[in-house]
Amino acid sequence: MKKITIVLLSGLLASSSQVFANNLNLDLTEIGVSGLSSGGFMANQFHIAHSDWVTKVGVIAAGPYYCAQNSIKTALSQCVNKSTEATSQNLTLQAEIYQKRQEIAKLENLKGSKVWLLRGTKDTKIDIDVTQALHQQYLKWIDSDNVQYVNDKPFAHHFPTLASGSPCDVSESPFIGNCNYDGAGKMLEFLYPNLQPRNPQPTGKIVSFNQESLGGDSATTLADNGFVYIPKSCAAGETCQLHISFHGCQQNYQTVGNQFIEHNGLNNWADNNQMVVLYPQTKNSTFMPLNPQGCWDWWGYTSTEYATQNAPQIEAVKKMAESLNQKLDI
Repeated sequence: MKKITIVLLSGLLASSSQVFANNLNLDLTEIGVSGLSSGGFMANQFHIAHSDWVTKVGVIAAGPYYCAQNSIKTALSQCVNKSTEATSQNLTLQAEIYQKRQEIAKLENLKGSKVWLLRGTKDTKIDIDVTQALHQQYLKWIDSDNVQYVNDKPFAHHFPTLASGSPCDVSESPFIGNCNYDGAGKMLEFLYPNLQPRNPQPTGKIVSFNQESLGGDSATTLADNGFVYIPKSCAAGETCQLHISFHGCQQNYQTVGNQFIEHNGLNNWADNNQMVVLYPQTKNSTFMPLNPQGCWDWWGYTSTEYATQNAPQIEAVKKMAESLNQKLDI
C-alpha cells in the first residue's frame, strides 16, 4: 500500500483524521477539467486524450489542440499574443493521426462533451484569433448547443472572480481578476446540471499530497506536492465527483503559494455539490526540461507526445485522479 503524506496548508487542515473519517468515495466514471492559459491548453489536451472519460471542459484564454505543433517557436508565433495561422491550418489532422495510432481516445466520444470557453476583450496575452480557433475546432466535433464561448467581457488575462485578485483590466500575478464575475460559477453551471448555490465561505479542507506517490515516475517534471480540495461531505464518505483544475504559467504553488487554489472560486461551488477539486502542480525549471515560468507542457518540453495519452504530465495527472480513492495511510 502506498503511503500518501498529508500536510497542513495555511492552517486549513485541522487534522488528517477529521478530513478522512472514511476513504474518499469518488465516482470516477466521468470527470471534468478546466484551466487558464497554459492550464487551458492542458485541459484541452487532457480532454482530447481521454474523451472517453473527460466529459466536461472549461478553458480560459487558450488555443486549439496541437496549436504549437511540438515547437516552442510555433507556440510563440502562432498560439499566444500574435495573430495565429491556426484558423487556416488543419490542426485536427494530427488528432486524427493520433486516433489511428490509438494514442488518444476516439474522437467520436467528443460528441457527448460539454465545453465552456472564455477570453476577455482586454486580454493582451492570448490573441482573439487563437481562442476563436479553439472554438471552431470544438465545433467540428461537438454540437453547438454543448459549446459556450464567452468573448464579450472586459477582462484581462486572468481567472475572473467575484471579488478576489487584481483589478479586472490588469493582468498580473497571481492572475486572478476582481471582476464582479463568478468565472468558476459561470463555467460550472454550464458544465454541470442542477448545481446547488455556491458557499460564500468554503468549509472543506485543502490537502497536500506527494505527486510522485500518486502519479508515478511520469510526474518527474511536476512539483513535489499537489493539492486537493475536499468538502466536508466528501470527507465523510459521500459519493462525490471529481474536477481537475490546471493553473496557468506563473500561477503554481511554487510561485504564488495557495492564492490560486484558495481564491479562484471553484472550492465555493464544490462545497455544496459533492465535488472534489484536484489541483496538480508544475515546477519551475531553469535547466532541461526548460520551464522557468512553471507552465504546463503544451508545446513539447517533456515529450514529442505531449498531447497524447502517453504524455508524461497527462499520464501523471490521470494516475493521481485514479489514486484518490485508495486507502490513505496517515
